[in-house]
Amino acid sequence: MRAGDIAEPYPVVGLSTSALVAARLMARDRLPGLVVTDDDGVPQAVLPASQVVRFMVPDYVQDDPALAGVLGEVPTDRITARLAATRVADLLPTHTVELPVLKPEDTVIELAAMMARLRSPLCAVFDGTRVVGVVTAAHLLALVCGEGPA
Repeated sequence: MRAGDIAEPYPVVGLSTSALVAARLMARDRLPGLVVTDDDGVPQAVLPASQVVRFMVPDYVQDDPALAGVLGEVPTDRITARLAATRVADLLPTHTVELPVLKPEDTVIELAAMMARLRSPLCAVFDGTRVVGVVTAAHLLALVCGEGPA
C-alpha cells in the first residue's frame, strides 16, 4: 500500500489565510491540523491545532500557568479578534522545520516513520505540483489496526 493510495482529500490553507478562518476550519471538521501552502500550492508547513490553541494563551501565562487562575475568563470575542487580525504565516515557527510531506509512491511504513519522527498528526502527499491528499495519524491507525472493537 502506498501513501497516494490512502491519502484523502483534505483542506489546505495559504500562508496569508486568516488564522480565524484556519481555526474555524479545524474546529468545524475536527481536524488535527492543516497543510499550509504557498501561492503555487507547494507545502510550506503543517499548522497543528495545538499551535492555534497555544496562540490563544498569552506568553506570560504559558510561562507561568498559575496566572491563568488569576486572570479569570477571557472573553471569547477578544480571542476571535486576535485570530482575525493574524495570518496563518504568523502562527508558524520562525525556524526551519522539516515538513511531513511524502510522494504518492512512498510506502505506509515510510509514512508512519515520517509521522513518528516529526511527531506530526498528519502527512501531506505531494506529487511535485499539488497536494493530492493527506493521511492523518487516526486514518493510518484505522488502516493498520482495523476500525472495529478489540
